Amino acid sequence: CMNHMFPASYAWGNFSVLAVGIWAIVQRDSLDAIMMFLTGLLLTVLTDIIHISVFYPPNNYLSDVKRFSAGMAILSLLIKPVSCYLVYQMYRERGGE
Repeated sequence: CMNHMFPASYAWGNFSVLAVGIWAIVQRDSLDAIMMFLTGLLLTVLTDIIHISVFYPPNNYLSDVKRFSAGMAILSLLIKPVSCYLVYQMYRERGGE
């Protein structure tokens, strides 16, 4: 996000899901908060794939900072399915179906 390789929608999407995640952790009895967090994580998986595939720079313009930024975005994308599974387990613990 700090390199401006991706548009602002990438940062806004991920930071808003992070805010909903903090809300879901704070409100332990809310089933809606954890469901919104899970839905947001699943949506950001799709939007991250789109952002990375569309805005990845060609090899000629790939500096070290852009390479690191893209690597962290890809790492975040790879970790999100594990996060979705863990959030789903939290949803089941709170009484979700």
